[in-house]
Amino acid sequence: TSKAYFNKRPPGQLSLGTAMEFKTVKQQRLYMQVADQIISMVREGVISVGSRLPSERDLAEKLGVSRPTIREAMIAMEISGIVEIRSGSGVYVVRKPGRHDTLPTEFGAGPFEILEARLALEGETAALAADKITKQELQRLKKLLADMARENQQESVHEDADEEFHRVIAEASGNSVLVSAVEWLWALRNESEISQMFHRRLREEGVRPIIEDHQSIYDALVEGSASKARKAMHKHLKRVIKTVIESEAT
Repeated sequence: TSKAYFNKRPPGQLSLGTAMEFKTVKQQRLYMQVADQIISMVREGVISVGSRLPSERDLAEKLGVSRPTIREAMIAMEISGIVEIRSGSGVYVVRKPGRHDTLPTEFGAGPFEILEARLALEGETAALAADKITKQELQRLKKLLADMARENQQESVHEDADEEFHRVIAEASGNSVLVSAVEWLWALRNESEISQMFHRRLREEGVRPIIEDHQSIYDALVEGSASKARKAMHKHLKRVIKTVIESEAT
């Protein structure tokens, strides 16, 4: 077969070498899709400036998404200056976006996405740690429990002890991949603009790391029970998710 055969193409078919501008196809986060849809409605006058948006529950039902996704979308629009979240009152449109006024390409991972990933990962991490954790690592966790309690009493909470507590458990699992994964999820939590704002609002409301939950995880690790450690971690992260859903952060 000649080389020329492979260079042939049906009449009218463009060669990839033809001068054309292709745009990279990107998968947009769900909360960004929701925010873009609401922004379009404001731009087109379907939703007027000064009006209060429907409740979180109503929007979730109308758009066929979860309430956490609606919360993430509201925060993304507030960061862009299109809406204002008024605690205890609702979300109000404060600016009409221009024709080419869209959200930034990426705000980063949403806080609920990160929590769901942690729920899927950290239970098994704790179970592995229960079989391998050392006395030194248990001592570190005990100290971090005390540090966490002290941090909770401070006006400005950074949750450093909370993060370190979960990292030590990952290290105790003896699996470097799990350590990297847990550290990466916390990095996303700390670096994502939308996650930063959301957790800052939670702290302003008085939401703090739950000492009792961390104590239960610690007790299970001391006992060396993989099943109890997994259950305690799942219970903790599910409670965190429930707390943030029921909070007044939006």
